[in-house]
Amino acid sequence: MAPIAPTLHGRTGSAGSAGSSTPVVLLLHGGKVASHDPVRPWHLSYLRMVPIARMLRRAVGSDADVVLLRCRYRGWNGAERSPVADAQWAIDEVLRGRDPGTRVVLVGHSMGGRTAAAVAGHPAVAGVVALAPWWPSGTETDTMAPGSRLLVVHGTRDRWTDATLSHAATTRAERRGVTARFVSMRGAGHFMLYCSWRWSRLTREAVRDVLFAPDPAVRDRIGQSDRPI
Repeated sequence: MAPIAPTLHGRTGSAGSAGSSTPVVLLLHGGKVASHDPVRPWHLSYLRMVPIARMLRRAVGSDADVVLLRCRYRGWNGAERSPVADAQWAIDEVLRGRDPGTRVVLVGHSMGGRTAAAVAGHPAVAGVVALAPWWPSGTETDTMAPGSRLLVVHGTRDRWTDATLSHAATTRAERRGVTARFVSMRGAGHFMLYCSWRWSRLTREAVRDVLFAPDPAVRDRIGQSDRPI
């Protein structure tokens, strides 16, 4: 039986083009506390990120590559931290052949938010968008470099992950010099169904501001923002 491997889904056409600096949006899906069952395309934790990936591809057009990682296993799996190795592999893979200054923004939901924080110290990562992240210690953002950007969105009715810990991690990041913003989604639960349009808008605007803030022409083409992260 062949070993299970992580896979990337989406446009990576700029990879391998010598000197390309096209930025990358890497999406990370949720999962379980512990499970070595393989992630399948029909699992809801993975499927939740598919419409977000499609929305971001429409938003950025050819100005960035949007890629969704499908991890090997459904679980975080304690000290093994299974999805972290997959995300590290994915970052290296999407950067292969690109300019060393290429920027990456990570978008993660639930366990994907925890995974994003775990690999946010990679020098190419310019920002993180964490949607209802599973941050059990409230210190997960300590990996983020001063000057990077962070948006955390969490529903007030989330019964799966703790919004209080997410807020604490956001505040902690801000004190360390990260440009951080926490958005409390009143009445929203964990699965981004309530006010889904707002989850999408916040994600789109945060990605735009991380990747294109230095270039107003590209940024404005993607859409207007009420306030940057």
